[in-house]
Amino acid sequence: MSEEMFKELQELLGENFTTSTAARYAYSSDASIYRAMPDAVARPMNTEEVSKIVKLANKYKVPITPRGAGTGLCGAAVPIKGGITLDMQAMNKIKSITPENLFCIVEPGVIYDHLNNELKSAGYQFPGSPGSAEAANIGGMVSLNASGMRAIKYGATRDYVLGLEVVLPTGEIMKVGTHTLKNSSGYQLEKLFVGSEGTLGIITEVTLKIVALPKAVAAALVSFDKVEKAGQAISNIIAHPIIPSSMEIMDNTCITAANRGIDAGLPDVPAILIIEVDGPIEEVGREIRQVEEVCKASGATEIIVSDDKAVYGLWHEARKSVLPALGGYSPELKIVSLADDMGVPISRVAQAVIGFKEISDRNKVIIATYGHASDGNLHTKFLIDPSKEDDWKRAEKAVEEIYDLVLSLDGTVTGEHGVGMAKAPYMKKERATAIKTMKAIKDALDPNNIMNPGKMFEWESEHIMFSLRYPAEVNFDE
Repeated sequence: MSEEMFKELQELLGENFTTSTAARYAYSSDASIYRAMPDAVARPMNTEEVSKIVKLANKYKVPITPRGAGTGLCGAAVPIKGGITLDMQAMNKIKSITPENLFCIVEPGVIYDHLNNELKSAGYQFPGSPGSAEAANIGGMVSLNASGMRAIKYGATRDYVLGLEVVLPTGEIMKVGTHTLKNSSGYQLEKLFVGSEGTLGIITEVTLKIVALPKAVAAALVSFDKVEKAGQAISNIIAHPIIPSSMEIMDNTCITAANRGIDAGLPDVPAILIIEVDGPIEEVGREIRQVEEVCKASGATEIIVSDDKAVYGLWHEARKSVLPALGGYSPELKIVSLADDMGVPISRVAQAVIGFKEISDRNKVIIATYGHASDGNLHTKFLIDPSKEDDWKRAEKAVEEIYDLVLSLDGTVTGEHGVGMAKAPYMKKERATAIKTMKAIKDALDPNNIMNPGKMFEWESEHIMFSLRYPAEVNFDE
């Protein structure tokens, strides 16, 4: 960054612009395994400031990496080309909520849980339900097309974006989309920016569709003596047909971690499903009984049903505890997000989970499997000793095998977390015939390549282990 640009940014932002080592280090990583230092950190307060920052960056050809709460698991917010990290968290206003029109307008720094707390008083919700709901920013959710356990019934973020305000790489402010539930006027550019991970522009305002809260909820905790039976139960429920509001799967490694970590009291079995249905009271009662019947016919060994929020809330808490709880699974091992967020057709969940276990055994690395089974979105977490190069090598081999398996099952390498760096080599395999078109769009909007460069299809390394934020010195080119 030139001295001239530094002065212009300091004059524009004052104390909201810094090049201090401490600040740059704090913004050098997200929740992924990667680390890279930005040259500076900027914290804009409004769209006009974002526009001015981007104009300067474009003028001086300095990279910009937009960032929300930093909860992403794939390295999308890590500034691997240096430049400016743009912290959008100060733009956190809920501008309007209009239930009569079924939408709300928010700034990108609004936290998901905070928005839903406001919507709840009007009887509505934005049902994305990410695992990091207490911290995740709406702008980040849009950038990654985030979702969560209720996507089977309610869809992902893309399904709720009616309109956006975006600062383009030139600094121009563009409005796309509408305030209407239907829109057939030309290219729906608002959808283009969903999932673009900051590579096409900076999102500064979001218009989101909202939906009514359900009148009733019930859930079932279902045990199985074989993972295959749990997978078959998932397919049988969807084929019945029943569309649950969520259906989570946990393997025994995850069950053990949750029981150790928060004393969850889950049954010690090879696999469990946590199944939730919601809607009108009569419908919920009928559907939870049907879920019970299908699970019994699918070989469940135990089924506990409850409409008590205190009870099923503990089940969901146990499921949500998996990620941190795995960190305490073994004192010698650390949890790392590598092959993390794949999706397969619902009928192939069992094949995927069984395949992951075979890959785990073959490569002698502990892999915990859990996830949103009802929509085929699975998560795996690796437990390794990050100080040992051999652990990293075996893990990387297992990752490649997992993604090859997923693609062979007609799956996708990411269902809700985005690509960033972690999925980039495998996204190139999956989207091989579309990469040229993606690059053409990127080049047209961002000819100077200042917007989050080096991510997704621009990833230059063959390895997912790059600029690790772990102490081990690992050389994968030997």
